[in-house]
Amino acid sequence: MRYSITLLLTFICVGNLLSQPEKSIQAVLDSQAAAWNRGDIEGYMQGYWKSDSLLFTSGGKIQRGYSATLKKYRKSYDTKAKMGTLKFSDVEVTLLLPDAAWAFGHWELKRKGDHPEGVFTLILRKFADGWKIVHDHTSVEASKK
Repeated sequence: MRYSITLLLTFICVGNLLSQPEKSIQAVLDSQAAAWNRGDIEGYMQGYWKSDSLLFTSGGKIQRGYSATLKKYRKSYDTKAKMGTLKFSDVEVTLLLPDAAWAFGHWELKRKGDHPEGVFTLILRKFADGWKIVHDHTSVEASKK
């Protein structure tokens, strides 16, 4: 009986360890949505890798580098009204290595006058300061363009 309890506790602990990267990655996305909804572009960008090698693709266009991506966001969303309210849902995280994962999910913006939405695929790496998005491929639902 004592071995059964020990084995059960071991499985519970291992299960919690295995789910920790998923929880940490979900926390990155939750923090991004919260920052976005406050109108805080710089806070939103904290989820991205601060590197010239950051890759962002959307609408058939490629954006390279953290600074260029931040500049694009500042220009495209220069008011709280343009930012609207962001929500991520149906997020699936797959751990590829202990320090690499991909995430897939749905995003939606609610703004006065429109409601764009679509899907995203993210590649994330774990750095000393936590999980960061190194590649973001976002698409908009065709009927919402």
